[in-house]
Amino acid sequence: MSCPIYIVDAFSSGPFTGNPAAVCILTGRESPQWMQNVAAEMNLSETAFTWHLQTNEWVLRWFTPSCEVNLCGHATLATAHVLWQRGVGRDMIDFRTRSGLLSASRKDSVIMLELPADSPVELAPDMQARISELLGVQAEWIGRGGEDALVVLKRASDVRLLQPELALLQALPFRGLIVTAPGDEDGVDCVSRFFAPAAGIPEDPVTGSAHCLLAVYWGQRLGHRTLRGYQASIRGGVVDMELSGSRVILSGLAKTVLTGEFCG
Repeated sequence: MSCPIYIVDAFSSGPFTGNPAAVCILTGRESPQWMQNVAAEMNLSETAFTWHLQTNEWVLRWFTPSCEVNLCGHATLATAHVLWQRGVGRDMIDFRTRSGLLSASRKDSVIMLELPADSPVELAPDMQARISELLGVQAEWIGRGGEDALVVLKRASDVRLLQPELALLQALPFRGLIVTAPGDEDGVDCVSRFFAPAAGIPEDPVTGSAHCLLAVYWGQRLGHRTLRGYQASIRGGVVDMELSGSRVILSGLAKTVLTGEFCG
């Protein structure tokens, strides 16, 4: 079995930045186990699999090296970029996913994703104490969204210098852990990092789905409807956010860095 495959840097801010995602264009007949095997072979934080459904609709599924996930922003952005690169004619694409219908649109080189907003709620005191102890830092606030915990620190430098024990984080009852603080650069509202060892991702370079939660938290805290986030991983990446009712519009750039054919 073979299929076209691309590697795309999503939410990039320059060469060798952003989050690399693999994108496979399929016929729709491939099994989930085959997709999981391909994702393990690619060994990126996410591999996206898409196939045409009807008109301008596509099915989209996302796999880490170890499991399928319900939502992945950067691989969605990468998939839209690849489809337009392949000549899909319209400026909007709808994706049928495990998180419902998601839309991608473009304006010049900027891609906009319409994703579900994720409102955080404060965690119980015992879980807050457990997370603070694992991280070894004093948090201002600790809550959770749909699948991830959110830890708010006082300074961006605390986020940048954090070195958590990943084996301990893996035991937490969350998909991943978002650590965030106010931005420390002009035009940046917040910085963040994302750790998901339980999903096979020690640290994700730039996480679109995490910004569905960050947009709501920082939007409420700062009183802003539009925000800019910087994910302070080694690669780094910029995510622009806009709150729109029950949805969050995430915007960013993408660059194809490899094209080929997967045979296996």
